[in-house]
Order: sequence, then C-alpha cells, then structure tokens
Amino acid sequence: MTEQRQDAVERAWGDLVAAARRTVSDGLVVGTSGNVSVRVGGTVLVTPSGVPYDRLAPRDAVGVDLDGTRLFGALTPTSELPMHLAIYRNTSAGAVVHTHAVHATAVSTLLPELPPIHYMAASMGGPARVARYAPYGSDELAENMLHALRERTACLLQNHGTITYGDTLDQAYDRTAQLEWMCRLWLTASAIPAHTPTLLSDAQLREAEDRLRGYGQSNT
Repeated sequence: MTEQRQDAVERAWGDLVAAARRTVSDGLVVGTSGNVSVRVGGTVLVTPSGVPYDRLAPRDAVGVDLDGTRLFGALTPTSELPMHLAIYRNTSAGAVVHTHAVHATAVSTLLPELPPIHYMAASMGGPARVARYAPYGSDELAENMLHALRERTACLLQNHGTITYGDTLDQAYDRTAQLEWMCRLWLTASAIPAHTPTLLSDAQLREAEDRLRGYGQSNT
C-alpha cells in the first residue's frame, strides 16, 4: 500500500469510528448493534463484529475487497458484511450506515412502506420501503434489502432496523437520522385518536426533490 493510500485509509477509518460512536450517542443503536462502512477505492473499511465502538483504535482497522476477502486487520468484520458489499457492488455508494433505531424498527413491524409524511422522503428517492425479514447476516437479507432499495438510498429492514447509503459518510449518516426522525413523526401523528395524518402526493415529493437539489451552500 502506497503512503498516500495508507493516509487515505487511516483518515477514512477515523471518520468511520467517529460515525459509529455517534450512532450510540444519538441513540440509534444499543451496545454493539448496527455497523458502518466506508469505501476507499476497491477497499471497504467496516466496523468489526461485537467490539464496542469506544474501544476501537487505529490498529483495529478492518478492510475487505468487494468480494469480502480480507485485505488487512485481525478482527472479524461485522456479520452484516453481505448487506454492505451488496450496496457497494450495485451502487456508487461511498459509505453505508446500518442501525437498530427504535422508531424506524417499530415502523418496520407495522407497514410495507413508510408513508410520505414529510418532504425529506424526497432526499432518499421517495418513501422508504420495508425489506422483507430474513436472518441477520444472510445473503437472503442482502437480496431483500436490494429489492427495497430500488431507486432509493434508504430502507427499513423488517423487525430489524435501517440501512442507508450515500456518496459520503456524512450524507449516509444524515439520511439515517432523517429516516429515524420521519418514522418518529409518523408514529406520533398516527397515534392521535380519530385523526389521520395528511400525506404528501407524488407531485409534492417531486417538487421537494427539485428544491432539495439546490439546498445548502454552493461550491463557488
């Protein structure tokens, strides 16, 4: 590994560990549940299985190729590696975040798709679908996830949690946080007796998507 590539891997690992710790502090996971990965060229850096995030150090970096072959690291990669690799092999994702966020997981047990209750659904390609349940860490779960992610960058995993991806780790994490917030919003609104939440139309979501493309600061 060249010195320049080594530097890139070390920076990416530091960002990954920070994001993994944030999932705990933000209440999106409990203990060592959930996982995070970042792609650096043909290498996927991923959180190891069953290791508390506050104990991870630079020496604990784990890297695999897109087939799952370990390139470096002594620790075992996350058991959800098949989901991460399936996303990288089928999209241009630069990072993936998987959580067991409580409100999103609750919604995954109730509906086949999160209703379009807020315009931020447009930032993920549309309302988040629910991937059919399969055992964690299985190829079947990865396949179900890919089906739910068609034209989407986020989905719910039935009786399990969430998974999102983005060009960057910040983008993937933001989508995770937004998805959990929208699930909490829907659960809160739908819990009011004798009232039904208003939902956005496809046309309203398309308009929001167009507006969101210009959101934030320009690069100039």
